[in-house]
Amino acid sequence: MMGDMSSEDITVVHLMRHGEVHNPDGVLYGRRPGYHLSDLGRKMADRVAEHLAERDITHVVASPLERAQETALPIAGAHGLELATDERLIEAANVFEGKTFGVGDGALKKPGNWKYLTNPFRPSWGEPYIEQVVRMMAALGAARDAARGHEAVAVSHQLPIWIVRSFAERRRLWHDPRRRQCTLASLTSFTFHGDKIISVGYSEPARDLVPSHLLAGAKPVKGKAKAFGA
Repeated sequence: MMGDMSSEDITVVHLMRHGEVHNPDGVLYGRRPGYHLSDLGRKMADRVAEHLAERDITHVVASPLERAQETALPIAGAHGLELATDERLIEAANVFEGKTFGVGDGALKKPGNWKYLTNPFRPSWGEPYIEQVVRMMAALGAARDAARGHEAVAVSHQLPIWIVRSFAERRRLWHDPRRRQCTLASLTSFTFHGDKIISVGYSEPARDLVPSHLLAGAKPVKGKAKAFGA
């Protein structure tokens, strides 16, 4: 029972998706370096830092990619913490990196790419879902251990966050990307009792800053900047 748990037994790890990226060409940037937060993305990062300012954050860690590091820095600064880096929080690998991947245009129109779309269950176009689960669970565990009895923030990317949440909530890993509940600058919060996950929560502290076409469940809009590789 929750009422029997001491505060020392409870640790919360907030998996945060980074803010909006400057990507006017709609490139699936994936793990490519050089993609930074937009001005709006920086506002999102600041908003979440304000949202978490009074929380008991004792550890902040991020994917090595610039957009994740830039999102995490205001949170670490607000708590007087040094930002840590964990390679396991990185974006999922994808064969379409560097290509446009829009609705009715881009990489999917080219027959040479169709061979990568044969198995949505693994998936055939990128890092296997189960491998994402393994590394993200390890990253979650490391963040939990670094903040025992307190809270940690770990900044990562949409797909790995959604996959590890799906695993924790015992859902199938293959899914419709449009249905992911993991919008820009959102928090997917894992509460641990000891080493065991006892609940998963979700919040969007910067929701009012997120363009409507990038909210979870929004229909793709041709001509809008894509959130791929996010």
